[in-house]
Amino acid sequence: MPLSDAPDDLTPEAAVASAQSGDDHVEPVLPEVVRQRVISLAAGAMTGVPLDELPMPLRRVAKFAPNRRARLGGPVIAMQLSGDPLLRQRLATRIVNDAGDLGAAILEGVAPAAADPVEVAALAYLARPDGWRSMVDESTEAVRAEAEGSVAAERIRDVEQRLARAEHDRAVARVEADKLRDELARLRDETTGLREEVRSLGKSLRESQARERKATDMLSAEKGRAVRAAADHDAEVRRLRAKLAEAESAAGAQRQSAKDARAVDDARLWLLLETIGQAAVGLRRELALDPTDKLPADFVADTSADRPENASGAGAARALDADDPARLDQLLSLPKAHMIVDGYNVTKKGYAEISLEQQRNRLIAGVGGLVAQTRAEVTVVFDGAERVHGLPPAPRGVRVLFSRKGETADELIRRLVRAEPAGRPIVVISSDKEVVDGVRRHGAYPLSSDTLLRRLSRS
Repeated sequence: MPLSDAPDDLTPEAAVASAQSGDDHVEPVLPEVVRQRVISLAAGAMTGVPLDELPMPLRRVAKFAPNRRARLGGPVIAMQLSGDPLLRQRLATRIVNDAGDLGAAILEGVAPAAADPVEVAALAYLARPDGWRSMVDESTEAVRAEAEGSVAAERIRDVEQRLARAEHDRAVARVEADKLRDELARLRDETTGLREEVRSLGKSLRESQARERKATDMLSAEKGRAVRAAADHDAEVRRLRAKLAEAESAAGAQRQSAKDARAVDDARLWLLLETIGQAAVGLRRELALDPTDKLPADFVADTSADRPENASGAGAARALDADDPARLDQLLSLPKAHMIVDGYNVTKKGYAEISLEQQRNRLIAGVGGLVAQTRAEVTVVFDGAERVHGLPPAPRGVRVLFSRKGETADELIRRLVRAEPAGRPIVVISSDKEVVDGVRRHGAYPLSSDTLLRRLSRS
């Protein structure tokens, strides 16, 4: 009879006994988790039960704390619950009352859908209401299904992890295989190269050995000739020493004669220069020539060239037809020398890897240092097609010109050379054959762009 249908004067123990009266006495097989829950509930319900009301096997177990009671006396409790219906009835009454609404629902034979199947199975097993076996079976199936689902999910996760690791390992293996293939190909290429090198070295070794044998033979022959030549050389040295002594004696006499002649020439030259200087002073006074603040190149620049907005004028030199930087220094040391530079011809040969603006600035700065050293007049000419405004200020003594529209830098250079008076040393720096030939016809000294670049590199 369900607990809700019992008479009012029926106690909970009587209700549990009434609910169990019609059930089969064959014990069901419980899952381990349900069995442990039954033992735990029974162990807790034993608290407060007088020892004399408990079976003898449980009296010693009842003295333990509930947790130790379930852990240490679990088998004894389970055996007593299955074999002593009266004990199970007493404990079930306490357990059902403590379970509250869930216990009342179990006594009515109803298992709430949201209830824990383990708890439902344990309470149904202990209270044993009508239909308790089906409740235990259903809860057991739910527990087993949940356990199997957990196991299956765990297996699935394990399989997925293994698959992920396998995929990662396969990707790593592919990468390593590619690396090994590349390394193998590289080693094959190196092996081929080494084989060729070994063959080449073997051939070179054989040739060297043949040359060594030939050189040994030649050395033996040369040693014999050297012995003979040494004897002849010693005789020749003795003869030459005798002649050297005679020559030194004659040279001493010649040096004394030359010293006397040079003293006479120096006196004559000093007198000539003094006469010319006095004549030049008188001629300048007679012609009333005043110093000028403009040079011939300035007149050409005013009429036939464009100056950058910040260009400045100066002075420099003329040179010999040679590529030695020392010759350039020699020419620039001449009085009133004027050096004209074909700008882009020099920069594109010396530092073509940088921009045109950087080329111009580098060349102008370089010749500025040269002007500071030599005090010469320097004019740098650039082709007008590359003209740009806003150049940085030119160093003192450096004139920067751009050819005007319709005229090239080569033509402007020739115009500057023609404007200079005859006899003034003019140096033209350019590797352009037409420029070199043109200025040479007008008495200038052309030097290659390499000469100036080498001279600037020493500054």
